[in-house]
Amino acid sequence: MSQGAGKIRIGEALVEAGVLTEDQLRDALREQKRSGRMLGEMLVDTGAITSVTLVRVLADKLGVKGTVLRHGLIDPTLIKTLGEEECERLKLIPMFKVHDTMTVAMAEPQSLPTIDRLRQISGCRIRPVLAMEANIQEYIKKYAGGDVDVDAFLTSLVESDVEVIEREAVDDGPATDLDKMVEGSPIVNLVNVALLTAIRDKASDIHIEPDKRGTRVRYRIDGVLRDLMKPPSGMHAAIISRVKIIGKMDIAEKRLPQEGRVRIVAEGREIDLRVSSMPTLLGEKLCLRILDKSNLCVRMEDLGFRPEALATFQRMLKKPHGLVLVTGPTGSGKTTTLYSALDLLRSPERNIITVEDPVEYQLDLINQVHVQASIGMTFARALRTILRQDPDVIMVGEIRDEDTARVAVQAALTGHLVLATLHTNDAPGAVARLLDMGIESYLLSTALNGAVAQRLARMICPHCETKYYPAEHVLKDAHIPDKTGKSFRKGAGCNVCHNSGFQGRMGIYEVMEVTPAVRRMIHHGAPSHELREKAQQEDGMLSLRQEGVKIALDGRSSLEEVLRVTASEDEVFDRLEEAERKSLGNPAPAEAPTEVSP
Repeated sequence: MSQGAGKIRIGEALVEAGVLTEDQLRDALREQKRSGRMLGEMLVDTGAITSVTLVRVLADKLGVKGTVLRHGLIDPTLIKTLGEEECERLKLIPMFKVHDTMTVAMAEPQSLPTIDRLRQISGCRIRPVLAMEANIQEYIKKYAGGDVDVDAFLTSLVESDVEVIEREAVDDGPATDLDKMVEGSPIVNLVNVALLTAIRDKASDIHIEPDKRGTRVRYRIDGVLRDLMKPPSGMHAAIISRVKIIGKMDIAEKRLPQEGRVRIVAEGREIDLRVSSMPTLLGEKLCLRILDKSNLCVRMEDLGFRPEALATFQRMLKKPHGLVLVTGPTGSGKTTTLYSALDLLRSPERNIITVEDPVEYQLDLINQVHVQASIGMTFARALRTILRQDPDVIMVGEIRDEDTARVAVQAALTGHLVLATLHTNDAPGAVARLLDMGIESYLLSTALNGAVAQRLARMICPHCETKYYPAEHVLKDAHIPDKTGKSFRKGAGCNVCHNSGFQGRMGIYEVMEVTPAVRRMIHHGAPSHELREKAQQEDGMLSLRQEGVKIALDGRSSLEEVLRVTASEDEVFDRLEEAERKSLGNPAPAEAPTEVSP
């Protein structure tokens, strides 16, 4: 074994762990004295214990993770970066690199001078794991300087915190642990590493994509895609098959899109994954949506509302009946906002029913219905059924068509509080969208309590926050006079935020309450830009851009980030006018002809 591990009384550690008896240890010590061999390696060679058991016991004693190198996630380019001679001298081998963290198998993982040396050479954070010295030397010779066989690219990681539940339906009861065996399949371990890394970094999606040079694994964190790892192309089919198997999908079908679902256990908590496959020119592509309930923020006060906007939104929700709409593009956090509203409303005294496609998170005290259009269970049909279930509050995952919109409005008019999402760019645009679907203005004006438009902006990383002065054109776009000389905040980039300068996201909200004046305007068919002007001038509504600038002034996000996710006032009015022209069937006005001199 290694010198570092040799400081531990290996025999006593094995007896204490219950893998050796006292008699076996005495026999082994006599044989060691006769042969002069190292005790740990001799026990493995004689079959008394496995190499995995030896590494695990010693790693536990040292307080580190352990690994047995078996065709591992060993990137040969990393060996070249550190140098073969340096690896042999320091008794270590780099395994793989994820972002700025390099995992290194070391015979002496507790050696701080060695870790500092690795950090200087590589410029990475070092994650040491214990491995046997002979195992390390074997793989240095195997990988250094030559091409690597695809089959020799993965390792069996001895990590108890990577647990995947295979073929576990989300609604089949409690999850059970899978892959807790110490020697898993190499492909299983690669998928586990990708899942665990994404979950630890609070990613929302994992993309596994074919590439001409191999396979690209990316994940989306805070709304932005980032590279995770790039396994060689020879692994692509095996990786895809592994994910499709645990998602209960047909691994033989590669020509048609498929959908699946799987539950995993990672770091002691259950997490649901939605899996979607799609055929591309270079092969199948997978997207895994990570539904981690521990990341779900249901406290409305934590979403990012300004106090005034929050009070207005809560006032809409506290009415006994009516329609409350949450609008925005895909991925803008509408579902989270609706769940926070349900959290505010739920109690044993209320019957709350949701209809969703799909049900993303399961909530207590709420009856959740999953839409399945393939068998005729549409939003509209589910809504009609819900109305016969004596509901107090109804949540509609999305209003997609006139049928659903009409049932939702009728439910709001007949004494129910209805919450729903809609795909529009701003709050006043929700009115135009429903009118465009065919809802009569007199019905909508009576039913609607209000609309909330939202976007998600990345928050400044608190670990690298710094002061800066935006460029003049940025201030101009935000309608902030550059004469003020006011400083703003941004993230400089650090290891914690992967050099992005951001950590986490918050909502930007435009809240339009339907006051009596706005209700009369809707009833008389007022265009959306007039509704906006009324809400802003008389009711104090702030646009998404104005709300975002306030967030930047408060130092919670950068000014550039706010401008990235919100539209200017001119763009908003242009979109509203275009939407109204389409709903009325009028073409866009032609440009005036240019006068030509004779």
